[in-house]
Order: sequence, then structure tokens, then C-alpha cells
Amino acid sequence: MKIKSLIMMTAAALMLCSCSTPKGITYLQGVDSLPDEVLKSAAAHNEPVVQPGDMLQINVSSSNPEVVKPFNKTEYIATSTGSNNISNGDNSIYFYLVDNNGYIDFPLLGHIKIGGMTQAAAQNYIAHLIYPKYITECPNVEIRFQNFHVYTMGEVNNPGMVKASNGRINVLEAIAQSGDLTITGRRDNVMIIHTNADGSREVSRVNLNDKNTIVSPNFNLRQNDIVYVEPNASKQRSSFSIPPQWQFGTSILGIVVSVVTLVVTLTK
Repeated sequence: MKIKSLIMMTAAALMLCSCSTPKGITYLQGVDSLPDEVLKSAAAHNEPVVQPGDMLQINVSSSNPEVVKPFNKTEYIATSTGSNNISNGDNSIYFYLVDNNGYIDFPLLGHIKIGGMTQAAAQNYIAHLIYPKYITECPNVEIRFQNFHVYTMGEVNNPGMVKASNGRINVLEAIAQSGDLTITGRRDNVMIIHTNADGSREVSRVNLNDKNTIVSPNFNLRQNDIVYVEPNASKQRSSFSIPPQWQFGTSILGIVVSVVTLVVTLTK
């Protein structure tokens, strides 16, 4: 009876382990149980904020393309150089670098400050600097971030920079593009480090196992965010190393034990 009880207890323990292990590595557990109205609210994105060091592509358009040509950098450079072979491509000369004080040099408008503004606010600001002073129709201004990326590090299979060409990325997308978390990565306590336009930093954490993470304000990332995945307890234990002082002490103790054993053996 004792053997039978021991077998049953062992089987129960194994079942418990097999049930608990997947639970610790499953993302957004029970997310399908969230109400529709909650899921719809997750569509909101953190709008990018213009920061020093950002590389921007700014296009100004209108129903009359001729009147906005002077406000487009490609056209401005073409006019200045007398070259009609203009292709902005990936050439940074046609982009706007935001300086350390948040300013850019814009054709005709000069030195203007858009640092600290959201993407929409900066677009609206430039449009109203142009209209009605220079043209009779309010133009459409489109700003695209050429350096919108985030960084992943820690317990991910391919840590490094993850680019987002459309200016939007969430924490799951960043992890997916990094080859997913390693089996030893903590999914319940992922750290996100964000740098604000003024240089200050914010640190937040998300639990990828929790279904409510999908509606968390930290789910969608912002440019230059750092996503750090900590090792779990098992990885931390396996990486423990004996300090050099302890190793030296252990060696001395081993020698002492050997000498004592030899002395005891010889005196018998």
C-alpha cells in the first residue's frame, strides 16, 4: 500500500509539473475571454514624439503641386543645384535631422522647433507656418520617422535593433522579430526603458502571460525603447559561479584534508 501511495503521489506531482510549465511560457493567457469592447480599445497606439537625433522625411503636398515645391527638400535641392535627377531613396541628404535642441532647418521657413511635439502636432504646426503666409490653400504635411526602431536584449534569441518602417511596433512584434524569448527568459516581468524628448527616462514592466497586457499602455512601444528580458530563476542558478576567494579557500581546505589523511594513515 505504501508503494502504491508513493506511485500515486509521484504521478500527481508529474501532472502538476506538466501543467504548470506551459502556463509559465504561454503568452496572453485567456486573451480570447476579454470582452469585444476591451479588445477594440487596444487599437490605440502611442503616437511618436519628435526627439533630438530623429531623422525625418517631410513631404508637403497640395492640390496645386507647383506652389508647394519650394517646401519640399528634394525640389529645393534640385532648384539649388540645377539638377533634375532627384531621388530621395535612402539618401539622408533629403531627410531632416532634429538637432539637440529640437530644431530642423526647413526650406523657406528656416530654423523651426518641432522637438517634443507629437507627429500630428508637428505636421499641423508646419502646415500653418506655410498657410496662409506663403500659399492660399492649407497644405497637407506628412512626417515619417526614418529611424523608428527599438532594441531588444537579454533572454531573446536574436537581440539587437528592430526597425519599424511604419512607425508602429508593439512588444510582441519586437520579440517576434528577435526570434522569440529563450526558454529561460522571464515572460512575466519584461522591462521596457523609454527615453523622453527631454532626455529623461521611464521604466515600466509588462507581464506577457497576462491577457490584460494587450490593453496596457506599455504594449505599444515608442521609438528607441529598450526591451529587456530577464533570465528566470533556473538560468540564474545555473550561471552562479564560485568567487575566487572561495575557490582558493576550497583548495587550501583540500590540501589540509589530504595532509591530515596522510598523517593518520602513517600513524596507524
